[in-house]
Amino acid sequence: MKGPPISERMNHVTRRIGIVVGRTLVYVLIWAGLTLLIAAAGIHFYWGKISVNQMLLNLVSVETEGGGGALVWMGILGVGVLPLLITVGIALFQYYRRRKRRQVGEDERTDRSPWPVRAVSTALVAALVVGGTTAFSSAVGMVDYIKAANSGYDVSDYYVEPTVTSDEAKRNLVLIYLESGEATFEDEDLFEKDAFAPLKEVTQASDGWQSVDPLYNYRGGGWTMAGIVGTQCGIPLKGGGPAPKSGSLNGLDSAIGAYLGGTTCVGDILEAHGYTSVFLGGANAEFAAKGTFLETHGYSKVKDLPDWKAAGEPEENFSADWGLSDGRLMDNAKDEIDELHAEAERTGQPFNLSMLTLDTHDPAHVFDYCSVDTENVMTSVFSCSMAQVAGFVDHMEAKGYLDDTAVIIMGDHLKLMTAGDPFHKQLDNNPHRTIFNRVWVPGGGTSPMRTDADQLNMFPTILEAAGLTLKDRQAGLGVSAFTSEIPDDSAQSMEGDSYVQLLESGSQDFYEKAWAGGAGAK
Repeated sequence: MKGPPISERMNHVTRRIGIVVGRTLVYVLIWAGLTLLIAAAGIHFYWGKISVNQMLLNLVSVETEGGGGALVWMGILGVGVLPLLITVGIALFQYYRRRKRRQVGEDERTDRSPWPVRAVSTALVAALVVGGTTAFSSAVGMVDYIKAANSGYDVSDYYVEPTVTSDEAKRNLVLIYLESGEATFEDEDLFEKDAFAPLKEVTQASDGWQSVDPLYNYRGGGWTMAGIVGTQCGIPLKGGGPAPKSGSLNGLDSAIGAYLGGTTCVGDILEAHGYTSVFLGGANAEFAAKGTFLETHGYSKVKDLPDWKAAGEPEENFSADWGLSDGRLMDNAKDEIDELHAEAERTGQPFNLSMLTLDTHDPAHVFDYCSVDTENVMTSVFSCSMAQVAGFVDHMEAKGYLDDTAVIIMGDHLKLMTAGDPFHKQLDNNPHRTIFNRVWVPGGGTSPMRTDADQLNMFPTILEAAGLTLKDRQAGLGVSAFTSEIPDDSAQSMEGDSYVQLLESGSQDFYEKAWAGGAGAK
């Protein structure tokens, strides 16, 4: 007995392949839509609106301990596992539904849902994909990213390579970054109390402390590494080339071993002029490749979470999500500066001690030295953190270190506004959000600081505070805040909209060269 004609068999095989490919494509689309939708929801809830650069530059180097902790695992499970499980569940449901229909004797040709059901299913899948893509694009500012890539402005047209013309007056430097150190928290009309009061008490203008008022978060910044790079290198932080090794969570560290190695930053210049640079932080320095940046740019010692654990710090001194408390960080900083200052006096070579606080990073964690006296816990945590930093300033003054050591204290960025943040009423649509800062220069031998500067201007400002003389008082895109004279060809002389477009520009060639340089390749 002859079987079906070859053409009929071929049509049958082709049809079956088409059905399998079609179903597979549908499930891939469901998985992609779910992944993008869940990722967008997570970003919105935990970080608020971020940028593509922030996402990429943090994603390549995450840590499950001291780098977000539980958030990292939630991201892995929520974005990596949950969409896959849901998709597999839908596929299995559909498989068993079709199998049951065949078992009750329905013809293979009727193994399809009625067209209204298929139409609704198709519309739901399309809505999921479009909704997920739209939500994710909005969460990471994809439209702005694409627009920036096509900008007519380029950072290289305004970038100034810093040139030190004299270091005869060089002095020690202490640089303290305050996590989420937004000056708006000084406003007692908006908040339950002035959270910066303890720190303001020991950094008064009447005693010689200065400030850049106001100091703005530069456009396109807004997270810790962007703040550190902006203030120490004078450029916006953008990705330009580093790619993580396959399967590596710490790709930036392991893949290239350098971070913006083609760019000159504070640590590079200080190293060239004999400084010993040390960084202390409570979190894991591998998160966001902070340690790689510091080691690429002249820091000879970086002490972070693993070091504090190895030193035997009790568990109560750590928060579950991030790391060592500011109280203990400042205690360790007192010991560190005592050693550094003694060594500087012995050798005649100055030091740079840089720090980053941690307590004010969400979620709020109340350590035993903090008494909560506000309805909103984070307001008290801010105040307690500032009190710890104030204690370190008192230590420097008591030891006489302020006689030969410049001090710069400033926030790393404005507070991130997550979906559940309790300060939406005070900060949403607030046009006066700025960054807290205080500057001490021994002897007061500097000019008054100008107003209306952003973080990029802190690069030359830090160098001048350390006693170095800069050609044209410029470095990177910034001009020292110790002068009110802005060169006509400086980025700082640009009109507002043009300057914003410059900072947001992709500047692909500039950043490819900046990232391509190895450690020390300036």
